[in-house]
Amino acid sequence: MSKVRRILITGGAGFLGSHLCDRLVDEGHDVICLDNFFTSQKTNVSHLLGKRNFELIRHDVTQPIWLEVDRIYNLACPAAPGHYQFNPIKTMKTSVMGAINMLGMALRCRARILQASTSEVYGDPEVHPQPESYRGSVNPLGPRACYDEGKRAAETLFMDYQRMNRVDIRLVRIFNTYGPRMHPFDGRVVSNFIRQALANEDIAIYGDGQQTRSFCYCDDLIEGIVRMMEGPDDFSGPVNLGNPHEFTIRELAELTIELTGSKSKLVFEPLPADDPTRRQPDITLAREKLAWEPNVELREGLAKTIDWFRNVDLGEYRPPTPNY
Repeated sequence: MSKVRRILITGGAGFLGSHLCDRLVDEGHDVICLDNFFTSQKTNVSHLLGKRNFELIRHDVTQPIWLEVDRIYNLACPAAPGHYQFNPIKTMKTSVMGAINMLGMALRCRARILQASTSEVYGDPEVHPQPESYRGSVNPLGPRACYDEGKRAAETLFMDYQRMNRVDIRLVRIFNTYGPRMHPFDGRVVSNFIRQALANEDIAIYGDGQQTRSFCYCDDLIEGIVRMMEGPDDFSGPVNLGNPHEFTIRELAELTIELTGSKSKLVFEPLPADDPTRRQPDITLAREKLAWEPNVELREGLAKTIDWFRNVDLGEYRPPTPNY
């Protein structure tokens, strides 16, 4: 193993954060998981609490905290539309003030820091697929802007801390990701479809179902994040991480019905405001700089995710917002 690091993961009890905790704890690093549990679950990391190299802290990144670390993965922020629109001002504060607080820690500790940004910085893209050089088409006044513009502002802060203070930064732009430990009521298309299919309920498709997404399995995504953090010193990003294979929402619904053996029927509802019609990453840069690309096919990853949904008690998960 490489050098043992002292690693802070904000949002560490969330869907992706908990998988990252697993990976880094297994590698022997000293891992601090920091989370305020707005949308995350303690059960996501409860199996790690007995590990000598794992620590859990309940804390909100909008408030300063002083820790001594070598690496910071800044994943803290509600990422599903229903969650981040529940309190849009708090969402913006989490992105902006959280970035400022974590960058301040990185500056003080001389730590390397990675920002989990998002494909939402591209908005409803006019370029397809989206390369990192594309500046996006974002509505700054719409209901999704608290997240889109918050993440864009965080990227700006990271670049300015690099230029002004020589902070060692990394930027990753995460595209649609799925897998075990997704919040069952997060309002995302994969969790909605699986939940509805397992209950033999009608599967709601917004619009005509021809809008596309690119779905990356969580294990592939975590591999890309770690490679970026420990990657070349001369490459700070941003870099797209996602699956370049495009599927329509209708195709996803039909595959979910097939894999669950569900009796669900498809129903069509109006498309939400500012919902992007196409979203597909250009991962040329990730291939060149990180030798990374996803390996898990949608059918395989979706089957694993469905197995997880079958074996959890949905009654233990409260819907964090009324928008589910």
